Amino acid sequence: MSKRARDYSLVCGSLPPGPLNAITDVAGVTVGHCTIREADIRTGFTAVLPHPGDVFREKVRAGVEVINGFGKSAGLMQLAELGQIETPILLGNTFSVAAGIEALVGRTLANNPEIGRSTGTVNSLVLECNDGFLSDIRARRLTVADAEAALDAASGGSVEEGAVGAGTGMSGFGFKGGIGTASRLIALDGRSFTVGVLVQANFGNAGDLVLPDGRRPVPPAASPVQPPERGSVIIILATDLPLESRQLTRIARRCGAGLARLGAFWGNGSGDIAIAFSTAGRIGHFDEADLVPLTVLNENRIDLPFRAAAEATQEAVLNAMLAAPETIGRDGNRRPSLADWL
Repeated sequence: MSKRARDYSLVCGSLPPGPLNAITDVAGVTVGHCTIREADIRTGFTAVLPHPGDVFREKVRAGVEVINGFGKSAGLMQLAELGQIETPILLGNTFSVAAGIEALVGRTLANNPEIGRSTGTVNSLVLECNDGFLSDIRARRLTVADAEAALDAASGGSVEEGAVGAGTGMSGFGFKGGIGTASRLIALDGRSFTVGVLVQANFGNAGDLVLPDGRRPVPPAASPVQPPERGSVIIILATDLPLESRQLTRIARRCGAGLARLGAFWGNGSGDIAIAFSTAGRIGHFDEADLVPLTVLNENRIDLPFRAAAEATQEAVLNAMLAAPETIGRDGNRRPSLADWL
């Protein structure tokens, strides 16, 4: 298993991590990958499932923060309006969004014959980053079957990181990027709660990365003149803390603080999006009650999850980069490994 940030004594913040230091420390959350490496293709899908049940029938409260909106994701508008998620979340590349929608719609229709008949439609949630530097994105290699494979592979426990799934062709600060995860434990009212983050890291100019110990890694042979920052990052935050959607949006916004600690400034061409959801207090699609009970965090205690979001995001990005090996992709394009630099 590849080394992670803490194996290099790179500690982000002060809150303790969960047992796995992963988004799957939040009970019920699972992650799956479909990875494709062939010829000039370095791509894939990653799936995040909020709980093991039918997410359409048992939705989770959620919020979204579009830190910088240069992106082609699907489903964010309804998520922002209604404050809930009703499908698993798929991460892929820019030209795979349609395939991801098809996979999610197909599965949801198969499991819910009421959709389009006695009830409404479904809002698929698919997010993307551009992997065109290392992968032939014009080939449009990712298919509905690949998205379904990632969904089928979803499991709890340790999360495979680095150049896997939707992280296969990603870059970060001139190094190889990818999928990374981390978690934090917080105590409230004498109980322990978990905040877990998974990132698809594909952002940052060479020379801008700042490690927690203050070092600034520069990739070998990096050009002294950097192009405009056109990368992206997708952040998925999960927690078992009871929160309403407005609070989740506020917490998602603090993931940006974790990116800033790394040296990111969210460039004009960067698509930076954070989604936060809570597994507590699911919303029943067919609930007939006019009024439903809701337990939420006292707003005066929200600084703890704010801190957890920033710390876990920072560490998840480092874990993604450290797990990713040096990669040579399309047309011989190369991304060195941050682990090799260390």
